[in-house]
Amino acid sequence: MEYSQIALNNGLTFLAWATGFVVLVVGGFLVKLLIDLSALSKNVNETSILINTELKPTLQEINETLHSVNELIRNTDKNVDSFKNAVEKTLGKTKMLSDSLFGGLMKGFVTVMGLFSKNKR
Repeated sequence: MEYSQIALNNGLTFLAWATGFVVLVVGGFLVKLLIDLSALSKNVNETSILINTELKPTLQEINETLHSVNELIRNTDKNVDSFKNAVEKTLGKTKMLSDSLFGGLMKGFVTVMGLFSKNKR
């Protein structure tokens, strides 16, 4: 065999060994990655189960609290409306009374002024 043929055979042999080594290293890392992903998925599953069991009662309590707050707001609205109506009725009667009093006072004042002005002439 010639020297170039021997060098070519040695180069191809080295390339085959290096390729095999690289494939083994990459395969090892892929196996490690799959193991880590499997552990991660187990942890995520456990975490989601834990969150689900802890979150359901909390959500129910929040829902009950919201219903209580809504009922309180409805009652407050009704009471405010009742108070508003009562104040409007009271102010309406007061205005009517003050209008009649003011009207009476003005009539009396005009009458008294008329009497004084007749007496001056």
